[in-house]
Amino acid sequence: MIGLKEALALPPEEVAALRSDLIARAKERSDLNAYIDLATSGTGVPIAIKDNINVKGWEITCASAILQGYIAPYDATAIEKLRQAGLAPLGRTNMDEFAMGSSTETSHYGKTLNPHDPTRVPGGSSGGSAAAVAAGIAIAALGSDTGGSIRQPAAFCGIVGMKPTYGRVSRYGLIAYGSSLDQIGPMTRSVEDAAILYNIIAGHDPKDSTSAPIPHQPISPEPDRTLRIGVVPNYVAQTSQAIQKAYQEAIQALEGAGHTIVEVEMMDAKYKIAAYYITAMAEASTNLSRYDGVRYGKRVEASSLKEMYKATRSQFGKEVQRRILLGTFVLSSGYYDAYYIKAQKARNLIQQEYAKLFQQVDLILTPVAPDVAFPFGSKKEPLEMYLSDLFTIGVNLAGLPAISLPIQEYEGLPVGLQLIAKAFDEKTLFDGAASLEREVAYKGVGQ
Repeated sequence: MIGLKEALALPPEEVAALRSDLIARAKERSDLNAYIDLATSGTGVPIAIKDNINVKGWEITCASAILQGYIAPYDATAIEKLRQAGLAPLGRTNMDEFAMGSSTETSHYGKTLNPHDPTRVPGGSSGGSAAAVAAGIAIAALGSDTGGSIRQPAAFCGIVGMKPTYGRVSRYGLIAYGSSLDQIGPMTRSVEDAAILYNIIAGHDPKDSTSAPIPHQPISPEPDRTLRIGVVPNYVAQTSQAIQKAYQEAIQALEGAGHTIVEVEMMDAKYKIAAYYITAMAEASTNLSRYDGVRYGKRVEASSLKEMYKATRSQFGKEVQRRILLGTFVLSSGYYDAYYIKAQKARNLIQQEYAKLFQQVDLILTPVAPDVAFPFGSKKEPLEMYLSDLFTIGVNLAGLPAISLPIQEYEGLPVGLQLIAKAFDEKTLFDGAASLEREVAYKGVGQ
């Protein structure tokens, strides 16, 4: 399977043939359940799109029963930019319902399988996008990252997943989960392809009030640039043997490439988990309140207005209902100060910690998850699942850019790590990632 760079150089007739080939492959691998549906026609290099990004004229459901039948009335800004660059949507990829999950098990359309091992999760919430790219039924995809939802599935499926700085890519047309956390980003087979797709979708958008009014300069990764890279032993100590082994290999590879390794210490990740889930659930409660069957959402007819609200909102899955309830609780009178305000104070401390660390180093290397892809059904308690995000959520709370890339395989499963950069320093992020990618030379499914 060719990469994005090669696909963009194809003549129109070969692009059409590429779309047909990808659709045929996707149908052959329908067992993965990576796609919700496919577009059999389109003009441009085909790119898979997560089912929470508006594509005009397509159904968009966020993998939820409550939005079934809703047709997007406009293109998201990211989709407009794809079209302008000669790309076109290929299909809607499966996801955790309303992006709430770390395994793509909460989708109304059923779970997506990991191409490396069908008994294990592909990660989430962008699991469909990650599985499609890893299985060679997409050359690249767009995902969204609220607390690691691009980077964690990329790590589990053995591909590259990049979360831009908050405000660098427009959120206009992305159905909101946590408005102060969400970002659209690329999921590809290589760092170079991730940079290409990032360059296409990045930039200021006046339609998005959170879009940063900072000019975007196209980035080309330079793997020969030497950097100071921070490593975090106190985080690595909390991970499995597979992650620790990959981490040591990555450090050796970076040292071999001439980078300076600097040991740093970060605050206990449990504080980040607490601050993140309070913040995310509060914002989810607010954002999803509109789905009431009157303004938005598939209405369920009932004998009274109250019953109609209840029946309509009962279409939300259990995990979405849980987060709405918890978010409403932390925003309620009497608990707002005790929970939400404290979470915002903790968020500020997390941002300050990163700012201080980036005075010492150019990049920080951390795990993406505590372990490799876990078996379906193995995390039955919500808190177990939430801990999958232990090492990714701090990046979203601080609004920083980060990239996950595969380092090696452990018993047939990919092991990914992430690099983190300071805000709006995607250039350094891609330079470091390109260097690490060249040194480890990972080869896996679809590579």
